[in-house]
Amino acid sequence: MADPAATPPRFPQARGCPFHPPAAYARLHAEAPVTRITLPSGNRAWLITGYEQARRFLADPRSTADRSLPAYPAVLPRQPVTKAQAKGLLTWMDPPEHTEHRRMVVNEFTTRRLRQLQPRIQEIIDGCVDRMLATDGPVDLVEAFALPVPSLVICELLGVRYADRDLFGRYTIAILNRDTGAEDRVAAWRQLRVYLSDLVDDKVANPGEDLLSRLVLKYQDAGTFDHELMVGLSMALLVAGHETTANMIALGVLALLDHPDQRAALVADPSTAPQVVEELLRFFSIADTSTSRVTTADIELDGVVIPAGDGVIVLNSLANRDPETFADPDELDTTRAAARHHLAFGYGIHQCLGQNLARLELQLVFTTLFGRIPDLRLAVPSTELSYKEDATFYGVYQVPVTW
Repeated sequence: MADPAATPPRFPQARGCPFHPPAAYARLHAEAPVTRITLPSGNRAWLITGYEQARRFLADPRSTADRSLPAYPAVLPRQPVTKAQAKGLLTWMDPPEHTEHRRMVVNEFTTRRLRQLQPRIQEIIDGCVDRMLATDGPVDLVEAFALPVPSLVICELLGVRYADRDLFGRYTIAILNRDTGAEDRVAAWRQLRVYLSDLVDDKVANPGEDLLSRLVLKYQDAGTFDHELMVGLSMALLVAGHETTANMIALGVLALLDHPDQRAALVADPSTAPQVVEELLRFFSIADTSTSRVTTADIELDGVVIPAGDGVIVLNSLANRDPETFADPDELDTTRAAARHHLAFGYGIHQCLGQNLARLELQLVFTTLFGRIPDLRLAVPSTELSYKEDATFYGVYQVPVTW
């Protein structure tokens, strides 16, 4: 039995292999799927690594997603954020506020809406592939494809003016680029927020057929329109739909290049794309700490009591590798039927709103990219790639490819 006075193991830890969570996490899971950890700040928190325990905790209403709380288990250093600055960020909200605003947004991601958007998403993907093929190669897949595809899709969704899309892209790339200094990153966030503020004003004055215009009209009709709330919602949609999808595109391409038989099966039968995408989502679980919470009451899980007021990290990457739920979980198996039960999009009331849009983008991306460039390959050894160990969402910084 562990010494209760001993310092809990540190979190996070470095990966030994870019395709797998740190081996130490698996050992923690084997000892106890609910355990104490020590954060980089020195604060203590709880780590949940079991699949069933993760689902039970995320479905329990006795916790808060408020990231401004001192007990919130931040893994990376962060600037203090006030409630006012977090306005419109759904992932920070609790019921009933969260319920009200989620209800306003959720219908924008229905199957019918996505069917309407699908031809334009396909055009965007084809355009990026066309530009890649117009070069002699090699190209950085991240810069040429993985980043611009979701960026342009978000522009389409929000109704960003065509003439502003390069500007919009520069802001987002500056925010995501690891070489951007802290001051420049903050400046890019501010510039982007100013731009989105102006965009909201434009949608109020000249509503169109885009998502942002529809949201403006919905809130106006309900008598609850709030300019800053709309800016926050736009920022939330941008972050949730841009960086995460970009990282999954780059990692998914790497995984399929590393598994040529599974890539060939996808090219031979593109109808398998939905299952391929679910397995890639399970396998990488790039937003593995985004379901962190602070308890508002004592919560008991399998005999372990997490006291009220404690920070909790639900580690999706381990929950999605739980051998009691997924057979041979460390193997990438794009025929895995159980993959659809993964927690990569979270679980419970905060389950990702845009998950079906992300699925559609990824399905179209992988079938189109490998269908049109069947001899796509890495231009450098995979050991030379640099991965996002230091970021909120796991990914890879550059992927030089050729054909």
